[in-house]
Amino acid sequence: MPDTEYFEIRSSNGHDYGVWVTTPPGYTQAAGAPVVYVLDGNWAVGMTAPLIVTQLDPLHKIQPYIQVTIGYAGDEARDWDRLRNRDFVPPGEPIAPELIDAVEMGVRNGTRTRQQADAYLAELRDTHADAFLAFITADLHPRIEREYGTAAGGHGIFGYSYGGLFALYAWLADTGLFDSIGAGSPGVIGADSQIFAMLDTRGNTRPSARLHVTVNERELLGELTVYQKLASNVTDILHRLLPSDGVSAEILRETHVTGMQASFLSYLRTCRPL
Repeated sequence: MPDTEYFEIRSSNGHDYGVWVTTPPGYTQAAGAPVVYVLDGNWAVGMTAPLIVTQLDPLHKIQPYIQVTIGYAGDEARDWDRLRNRDFVPPGEPIAPELIDAVEMGVRNGTRTRQQADAYLAELRDTHADAFLAFITADLHPRIEREYGTAAGGHGIFGYSYGGLFALYAWLADTGLFDSIGAGSPGVIGADSQIFAMLDTRGNTRPSARLHVTVNERELLGELTVYQKLASNVTDILHRLLPSDGVSAEILRETHVTGMQASFLSYLRTCRPL
């Protein structure tokens, strides 16, 4: 991909990650653009990194940004869909029965083997979104800052599905690194999610970062129970947050599978207009 470099980095916890860094058209370090971190790099980089050209759109200009897309490296790249459970899900997050049913459906229809299903669920029993957030803020960001001459502030993060769950977690954790956060179809599948507990702990106080949430129409109105629960719980969260300065939402005419790119564009247009 044009204007994109790739490197691998080991976290303080000993996990290896692949990182794609896409700079804006004509970027120089002297320009000092902010960073937008994008999760699920093994899946998302090809659909999101090329959208950096939106910074040249004469009809709807987007603020200059450097995109840093985070995925998994080496042999682990093939297992990205289960390793993200470890990294994106808050510690202590219950495993919703609807999710177990969806995984078992995959075994029955042949899209997952029994071994793959068991490994997927095993990652959900020992989750470490706190460690992954620390990796981004303490390990990765300083390197990006040093090697690409980033701006001092204005950074953002975008995640989709379980990546969207992590985005909500990062918003509520309020590390101070991010000025804007995009949570696409966040995987809040259980009504006993840690996200609700974190909201209760914060009470009426809101993090300083701007939050933009998207949900897909086919999640709200479709037939798969796991997506119905996701949409219902995200709607409950939005009812608690809206109306509120710095929080916005959009319903997209997409499915859970097709909505990621549209959600990222919605985040850029809402949170990062020029």
